[in-house]
Amino acid sequence: MTRYFVYDVFTDHPFGGNPLAVIPDATNLPEASLQKIAREFNYSETTFVYPAKDPAHTAKVRIFTPTMEIAFAGHPTIGTARALRDEGHMGDMVLELGVGPIPCTFNDGQVAFATSAPLERLAHPDIALVAAALGLPTESVKTATHAPVQASIGLPFVFVELQKGQHLDACAPSIDIIKEGAARHPAGMDFSLLAYTRQGDQVNARMFAPLDNIPEDPATGSAAATLTALLTETQGHPLDLTIRQGVAMGRPSLIHARSDDSTPTRITISGQAVRVMQGELVL
Repeated sequence: MTRYFVYDVFTDHPFGGNPLAVIPDATNLPEASLQKIAREFNYSETTFVYPAKDPAHTAKVRIFTPTMEIAFAGHPTIGTARALRDEGHMGDMVLELGVGPIPCTFNDGQVAFATSAPLERLAHPDIALVAAALGLPTESVKTATHAPVQASIGLPFVFVELQKGQHLDACAPSIDIIKEGAARHPAGMDFSLLAYTRQGDQVNARMFAPLDNIPEDPATGSAAATLTALLTETQGHPLDLTIRQGVAMGRPSLIHARSDDSTPTRITISGQAVRVMQGELVL
């Protein structure tokens, strides 16, 4: 039988943050079972760990949402690195993901990964469309720093800054409008939306991807990384952000995001993760 662990990621206590299922040794699982297993857990992501192709690296990691395999995501990277560390892998790591090797480091309970993938601006969705997708009036969207933009450093999201915290609290996504957004801007496949407010280095965020069976995500490290890259490029200087997410869901999460002045910008995402369950797949 195959072992699994469940971690809560971007939190330092159980039942906060974003749940993640980790299969620490997936070598004996049939390929046809991977998506079914991810759907059975029904978390925003499940990871399957294999021996690294490059012997200098720690492991190969495949990431599945409930509906598809994806090349990169943040909380699965943090949670899988933490799981491998808890299983006895000492020192820093390099995980082979679909976007390439990702270095992971550990410091005082924090796990961090870094990526220098270039920022891609894929589309500029209409403000009225984005507001309607979030169930908000058009005037709730703030455009002083940037208009709504679909961007990616490995996984696409539509980034929308809102005027006030009340607007963030009031988000009520419309699946029909999100489907329209996905049809107009198919690069993202599911038109995932990251809505946020910002005061200085403090960001409050909510992420919605209902077309991928994720009505709302408690913590989205890949979106945090892309947002940091977007703001760094837009404002022209490095940033050190604290991103709070999952509060409205009762699963508060804390993500630290830092950029530097290299080209392309190097983004470091860090946070904590705790094991809350473990068991065996009976297959």
